[in-house]
Amino acid sequence: MATSSFISSQPSFHIPIPKQNKPSTKIMAVKTGMTMTEKIFARASERTKLSPGENVWVNVDVLMTHDVCGPGVIGVFKKEFGDDAKVWDREKVVIIPDHYIFTSDERANRNVDIIRDFSNEQNIKYFYDITDRSNFKANPDYKGVCHIALAQEGHCRPGEILVGTDSHTCTAGAFGQFATGIGNTDAGFVLGTGKLLLKVPPTLRFVLDGEMPDYLLAKDLILQIIGEISVSGATYKAMEFVGTTIESLSMEERMTLCNMAIEAGGKNGIVPADATTFKYLEGKTSLSHEPVYSDAQAGYVAEYRIDVTKLEPLVAKPNSPDNRGLARECKDVKLDRVYIGSCTGGKTEDFLAAARVLLASGDKVKVPTYIVPATQKVWMDLYTLPVPGSGGKTCSQIFEQAGCNSPNSPSCGACMGGPLDTYARMNEPQASLLVNY
Repeated sequence: MATSSFISSQPSFHIPIPKQNKPSTKIMAVKTGMTMTEKIFARASERTKLSPGENVWVNVDVLMTHDVCGPGVIGVFKKEFGDDAKVWDREKVVIIPDHYIFTSDERANRNVDIIRDFSNEQNIKYFYDITDRSNFKANPDYKGVCHIALAQEGHCRPGEILVGTDSHTCTAGAFGQFATGIGNTDAGFVLGTGKLLLKVPPTLRFVLDGEMPDYLLAKDLILQIIGEISVSGATYKAMEFVGTTIESLSMEERMTLCNMAIEAGGKNGIVPADATTFKYLEGKTSLSHEPVYSDAQAGYVAEYRIDVTKLEPLVAKPNSPDNRGLARECKDVKLDRVYIGSCTGGKTEDFLAAARVLLASGDKVKVPTYIVPATQKVWMDLYTLPVPGSGGKTCSQIFEQAGCNSPNSPSCGACMGGPLDTYARMNEPQASLLVNY
C-alpha cells in the first residue's frame, strides 16, 4: 500500500492508515506567501494580500444553477430584487437542466419550465434547454450533467471564481480556478449583484508522486485521501493537488479528483493549470483568463505526500466515502445491480476504463448494469470512439456484448434518486455498486 507522510504547521500527529507504512511527521516553518486559492480570492476582491480566515466580498465570474435549485434561486432573486429586476450579467449565468429530466413527474417538469421562462425573460445566453424529453438528441442545446457540461462548453477557466447551486461544483477546480457549491439564498444574491461574501479557506496540500499503475484511476487517489483524512478532514479547507502524478493526469481525471473534495468536507479542490489544461481549453472559450500558482513560501495547514506506485484499487464501502476498502478484499460481496454514471464516473474516460475491464474479462455481466453518460458528447463518444486494444470496438459494442443495458439518455439519472420513474432508480432495498471509475 501507499507510503504517505504528513507535514504540519500544527503540533505533530498522524492519522493511522490501515495496511500502510506509518507516516513520517515533520514541523513546517511559518511561511508568508499565498496559495492558489488565496491568490484567486485576492484578485476577485481587488486585494493584494489575504490570509485564511478573512471575510471578503468577491466578484463572481460564473454562476451556475440547474433544474433542482434554479426555481428556488429565482424565487429569492425576485423576492429581494423585484419582479422586474435584471440579473447582474446575463453572460455570466449558466443554467443547465440535468437532474430530473426524463420523467413524467409534473413537479419535476415544472421546474424545467420555470428555469426556461426565467432564462427567456432575462435573455440568459447560456441556457441549455430541453423541450423534447422523448428524444434527447432532438435537443441540440441540451447538454446533460452540469459539472461536465461546464467544462465541455468552456465555462471553466483558470484563475476565476465559479459558484454553483450544487455541492459538486468543486469539480471545476481541476482547471485551476476556485469552484464551490453555494445555497439558493447566496445564489439569488449573486444573480442580482455578481458578488458573494466568502471566508478565505486555509489550504491542505496533497503531493502525489510516482507513475500511475495502469490499474489505478483518479477515483482511487481521492478515495485514498478521503480514507486517510476522513469525511471531515478538510472541512472548510482548500484541497490543493500537486506532484508528478497529478501532472500526468488528463483533465477528466483531474475533474474526478476535485469532484470529491466535498466528500472530505473541503470548500474546494484545485489543481494548478498547465499545458494539459490549456490544450483542453483550446476552441472552448474565447475569453481571456490568467492562471495563478501558489508561492514557494505559501503557508499550508498540512501537507500529505503519497507514493501512488504503492496504491491498490479501492472502493468506498457503506455507508461513508471514508470507509475505504481494498477492492480485492470485497470480491465476495454480492451485488444486485451496477450503475456506471454520474458527474464523477460518467465521463468518456470512465466508460473507456469500464469497457476495458469488461473486454479483458470476456464474461457477461451477472447483474443488471446501467450505463448513464454524463452529457450528449459523452453519449456520442460511446458510439464512435474505439476502445484501445479492442480491435476497433466502441464502448457501446463492448457493453452490449457483455449484456449491459444500452446507454441511456445523458443526465444525473439515479445518482440523486429523483422521481419514481427515474432510470435505474432503486425503489426497493438492494445492494448496488455505483461505479465512479
